[in-house]
Amino acid sequence: MESGGKSSKDKVVAVVGGGLVGALNACYFARRGFQVEVFESRDDIREAKIVRGRSINLALSHRGRQALSRVGMEEKIVSKGIPMHSRMIHSLNGKQSPIPYGKKGQVTVCVMCRNAGLAERYPNAKMNFDHKLWLWSPTHVLLLWLEGRPDGSAQSLQADLIVGCDGAFSTIRKQFLRRSRFNFSQTYIPHGYLELTMPPVAGEFAMKPNYLHIWPRNTFMMIALPNLDKTFTCTLFMPFDEFEKITTGDDVMEFFQEYFPDAIPLIGVEALKTDYFRLPAQAMVSIKCSPYHINDKCVLMGDSAHAVVPFYGQGMNAGFEDCIVFDEIMDQCNEDFSAVLPEYTRVRVPDDHTIADLAMYNYVEMRAHVNSKWFLFRKKVDDILHFLLPKKIVPLYTMVTFTRIRYHEALQRWHWQNKVINQGLLVCATGAVLGGSYLIAKHPPKIQSIPIEKVWDRLLSLKV
Repeated sequence: MESGGKSSKDKVVAVVGGGLVGALNACYFARRGFQVEVFESRDDIREAKIVRGRSINLALSHRGRQALSRVGMEEKIVSKGIPMHSRMIHSLNGKQSPIPYGKKGQVTVCVMCRNAGLAERYPNAKMNFDHKLWLWSPTHVLLLWLEGRPDGSAQSLQADLIVGCDGAFSTIRKQFLRRSRFNFSQTYIPHGYLELTMPPVAGEFAMKPNYLHIWPRNTFMMIALPNLDKTFTCTLFMPFDEFEKITTGDDVMEFFQEYFPDAIPLIGVEALKTDYFRLPAQAMVSIKCSPYHINDKCVLMGDSAHAVVPFYGQGMNAGFEDCIVFDEIMDQCNEDFSAVLPEYTRVRVPDDHTIADLAMYNYVEMRAHVNSKWFLFRKKVDDILHFLLPKKIVPLYTMVTFTRIRYHEALQRWHWQNKVINQGLLVCATGAVLGGSYLIAKHPPKIQSIPIEKVWDRLLSLKV
């Protein structure tokens, strides 16, 4: 295809950031015939050792799988993951109660992020590790790089399109901030996270592996995700002021004895005391911005455009969906970047802003609502109605996790469904009360009268 008198095979696309979204983007552009250069400031994550305290296992769901499928990578990634078909709720007394995600067969897959670096399967895609962005210009599309070498040598690249996939603290996005009419907001939530490792027991998982394990404690929670090496990565989410109260190993044990007693023997007392202080609690940020593009020269995707807190498990999936949405618009607009980029902004911004808000909401659901009898009742009502009316009533979690219904449309539909269902429950409850009152009035119960003398004699016979 051609755009601006230049065929795709003659065009250079520079992808800044070689993480999950950057690597997948490289695949999308390479399969279209573009010359793709991916620049990553870090070492090759496929060769790096695991760094404790930083999650490398993520929940892959329908949106992400669809994006991987289009470039023939779904099976390769999913085959190396662990399916999770339910949440497993751990109560204070040690009782475990599963809450299925959706219908049978609807699962999320816990995958390792290093599996996604597959751009080099295309001969026209090149990965450049240890390359740090120094300066770039949206006018001349000129990139200057400082390589990660002792002499600090620089190189430049003339590109037709820059794709910013360099994370929540994006260097590419800084250029956007210098321009007028660019909206940007950054919100740190008052909660942080800290990671612990639950080792295998006798070479097997210490808990059932095919679940997202959750210890909800109203104002904070702990979760556990399975890893291929039979460990679990446990993540404690809690307000920073609560983290600051725990300063010694004894404080750690006292805290876990009170709130997570069943996890202590599984993690191990000494390991718990050591891992807890290995790194300080990490912050979580939610970022929104718009527009996502500068003219026909640069576009933002993934966390660079919309960093979200991790509580809906949609950060990676939303980033992957950015890639497939952009690719679909490329088809619609015949690869004309001057039309593709503004259309991508128009389509994607409302959805990404919505998932950022939903991720905030889901934290409250995970740490508090799952303990509520009303929440569990409503979930069962929703599931029954979804079974009876699968096209009319669809739970919000199902729409977000197991379909590609646009995020903002899913939220609008959820609000409508809630209104209808709550009104229906109110009508049913009112009908039950009125019906019961009518039956009592029509057929009053017979009450046997007892002479007052017998009542008095009975009271006197009681021993005080």
